[in-house]
Amino acid sequence: MPPTTVKSAYWSGFRDGTPFILMALPFALLFGVVGTEAGLGFGQTFAFSLLVIAGAAQFAALQLMIEDAAIVMVILAAVAVNLRMAMYSASLVPYLGAAPMWQRVLIAYMNFDQTYVASITKYEAVPDLTIAQRVAYFFGVASPIVPTWVGSTVIGIVAGSAIPPEYALDFIVPIMFLAMVGPLLKTKAHVAATVTSVVVALSLASLPSGTGLLIAAACAMVVGVVVETWDARNP
Repeated sequence: MPPTTVKSAYWSGFRDGTPFILMALPFALLFGVVGTEAGLGFGQTFAFSLLVIAGAAQFAALQLMIEDAAIVMVILAAVAVNLRMAMYSASLVPYLGAAPMWQRVLIAYMNFDQTYVASITKYEAVPDLTIAQRVAYFFGVASPIVPTWVGSTVIGIVAGSAIPPEYALDFIVPIMFLAMVGPLLKTKAHVAATVTSVVVALSLASLPSGTGLLIAAACAMVVGVVVETWDARNP
C-alpha cells in the first residue's frame, strides 16, 4: 500500500533500508580495522567514513594510501570509483529536483548504492508520491544505514587498535576488492574489463604513485564499452 503521509513515507523507507544494515555493518567494521592497521589515527579513520560514506571508494583510496601513492592519485581513484554517483544524482533529479536546497544537500551526502536503489525503485513504482513524501522516504532509507556505517567504523577502529602491529592486516584490502568484484562479473563486458585492468595494472606496477592503477581503470572502461557495444550489435 503506497504511503499516504510524509510520516508514513519515512517509516516505509526506514523499513526498506533496515535490511541493508547486514551489508553496511561488516564493511564498516573491516574499514575501521584496516584503516587503523594502515596507520590512520582514530580521528582520520572516523572522518574518512563520516565524510565519504562510500565503501568501494574508501577501500580504493586506502589501498593507494598503503602503497604511499600521491594524494592527487588517491583522490582521483576515489572519484573514479564513485563516478556512478553522478548518474544516480541525474536520475533522481526528476523526482527530487524540486525539494528545498538543504534537503538536496543532505540527499547528495547520503546518495549511495543502497539509498539510490531503494528510492528509485519506490519512485517508479509509486509515481504519485509528493515531493515531501519522496524526500521523507529517501531519508527513511538512509536512517538505519548511515549510523550503522559510522558506528561500525568506530567499533572497527577500537578493535583494530587492539590488534598487535605484527599481525598486519593490510592484505585484507585487496581480498575485500576481490570479494566485491567477483559477484559483479555477469557479462562478457564485465569479464573483459576486469581482465584488462589486471593485465594493465600488473604491467604498469613500476609506475609511481598508483599511476598504473588509474591507467588500468581507464583501459578497462574502454574495453568494457567496446565489448558491450559489440555484443549489442551481434546478439
